[in-house]
Amino acid sequence: MKFRESKKFTSREEVKKLAGFSDKVYEQAIGFLRIIDGKNPLDQTRIHPESYDLTNQLINELKLDINKIGTKEFIDELKDLNVLELSKKLNCDIYTLKDIIEELKHPGQDYRDKLDDIILKSDVLTINDLKEGMELKGTVRNVTSFGAFIDIGLHDDGLVHISKMSKSFVKNPSDVVSVGDIVTCYVCGIDLEKEKVQLSLIKD
Repeated sequence: MKFRESKKFTSREEVKKLAGFSDKVYEQAIGFLRIIDGKNPLDQTRIHPESYDLTNQLINELKLDINKIGTKEFIDELKDLNVLELSKKLNCDIYTLKDIIEELKHPGQDYRDKLDDIILKSDVLTINDLKEGMELKGTVRNVTSFGAFIDIGLHDDGLVHISKMSKSFVKNPSDVVSVGDIVTCYVCGIDLEKEKVQLSLIKD
């Protein structure tokens, strides 16, 4: 779908309405999209909309002004927090809270810019070079509530669904991987038409 070049999105929710995304597509994609100078300051961060309520609870608990995100005053208030105590008070897991706090300290920063390159398989240049069961090395580029996206050297990152992260039950993907981790993964699904690759961290 094409939009007029003069159109400026003011919120992530507006993107969903105008583009006609399904709920699933919106959930998977919206964390990568930043809205600068939009209605909601959180839209310029990599914090996923599903974590907005928790983020606002944290900001209110610390008596901060959400419109001052990114300022020295705001960042200073996020230093030396007792994250364990806060997670209990806000009734959330400590890993998600840590991720939110780090993003509030550095809103909009792309952590991929700091990552070292890894040695990728020289015989994997396009999706057509992949085969199910193939073992690859990759770098975790993004972690979401439903899994993680891994750079395996193709145009688009491959997705490891939360169910493919461990033989044990995984409640939060952040418990298993973090952005920047170099992992061994296995190809478990290839959609040539959509150019999507499904990966697994479990060796069959």
